[in-house]
Amino acid sequence: MTIAITRKALILGASALLIGLTGAAHADETKWDKDHPRREEVNKRLENQNDRIHKEVKEGEMSKAKAARLHKEDHQIRQEERAMASQNGGHITRQEQKTLNQQENAVSRQIGH
Repeated sequence: MTIAITRKALILGASALLIGLTGAAHADETKWDKDHPRREEVNKRLENQNDRIHKEVKEGEMSKAKAARLHKEDHQIRQEERAMASQNGGHITRQEQKTLNQQENAVSRQIGH
C-alpha cells in the first residue's frame, strides 16, 4: 500500500512539474509573440478604439447598444489577429496587418458619429 501511494505521489509530482514547465515556456512565448511590432501596432489600435468607445458612452455621445456592437466588432478583429498569428509562428504578415488595419478603420469611422 505504501508503494502504491509513493508511486501515485511520484506520478502526480512529475505531472505537476511537466505542466509547470510547459506553462512557463508558453508564457514566455506568448509575451514575445504579443510584442511583435506588427501585432503590437494592431493591438494598440484596438486598445485605443476601446478607450474612445468608453469615452463616447461616458459623455453621452454614444448609446450603450452601439458601444456593445463596436466592442463586438473589435473583439472579432482581435480574435482574427490571434488566429493569424497562431498560423505564422506568433507573427502577422504585412498583408495581414493591412487587412486588420482596414477592419479597424471601419470601426474607427463609426466612433464619434
